This record gives sequence, C-alpha cells and structure tokens, in this order.
Amino acid sequence: MPLTTTAYDDNGDLAAYTDALIATRASREPDWDTLAFQEKAGPQFRRAQIRYVGSGATGNHEGDNRILPSGGFTFSNMLLPPGAEGPAHTHHDVEEAFFVLEGEVRVGIHRGPDEAEYRTLGYRDMIVVPAGVTRSLKNEGETDALFCVIIGTRKPQVPSYPEYSPLHGVTRD
Repeated sequence: MPLTTTAYDDNGDLAAYTDALIATRASREPDWDTLAFQEKAGPQFRRAQIRYVGSGATGNHEGDNRILPSGGFTFSNMLLPPGAEGPAHTHHDVEEAFFVLEGEVRVGIHRGPDEAEYRTLGYRDMIVVPAGVTRSLKNEGETDALFCVIIGTRKPQVPSYPEYSPLHGVTRD
C-alpha cells in the first residue's frame, strides 16, 4: 500500500508521520539474494540491490518493513562489484533511470543481437531508458560502482531477456 496523507490530513502525530517518510542509509542493507538466480548464467551477474522505495520487478519483498511503500515509482541503489554485469533485458511497461553515485558503469543500449551502443557513465551522470528499449550494465572499473535505479511505476512487470542475453531462459527456481 502506498504512503498516505491520512495521518497528516487528520492532524495526527506530525513527528511520527515525518519519521514514516524517511529511509536512512544506516537502515539499508545490500540484498545479494534477490538477483542471485542470475548467477546461474555466470558469476559476473552477482550484484546487490539496496531498496528504499518499493521493490522493483526482481522479487517479492513485501515483508521488508524497512522499504517505504511505493505510490508511483521505485527507488533503489544497485551495487556492482568490479566486473559485475546487469544482463541485457527489457522493461516493456515502464521507463528506468540510472544515476551514478560512485564508480563508473558502462551502459549498453541494444537493438537486436548485433547492434548496441555503449557509454560509460561516472559520478552524477544519468541515463533514462524508455519502456521497450533493451539495456545492459557493466562495471569495468576496479572499484565498486553504486548507482540509483528509479523505475517509473509502483510495481513493474518482470522484465524479459532477449534471446541473445545470457539470462534468456534462466528462471528464479
């Protein structure tokens, strides 16, 4: 359920209401398990999700009471160790944005198996990928890369992996 303004509108405890709107860095923990199924395609797909608002399309995290409920978008950090990759995949229902906080991330925009454009993004660089556009990520640096991931809906559909993606056909079980 998304955050509401009921306590605010009804003159409830403003301090408690304000606290319910905050997710601190100290209360976040990297979740290495939510994407662990992707390691079936290789160890380079090991990376962590650090959730703040909503849970994205990667799993069911409704039991995580540290996540702020999403009303219209998700917000998380992704931690990519050196050499880690986010495989080529497509969100058909929603745009996705990446904003780099630390390190460098090579972003690929793919049009089929034989055409791709790559750009390396660094500190405070951003890319927005429209719905239906296939993308990939890779940390080619020697230090961890940390970046914000914003998905423009409360609960995105599970993305698809094109036939040329190493994750094509890999399942969560």
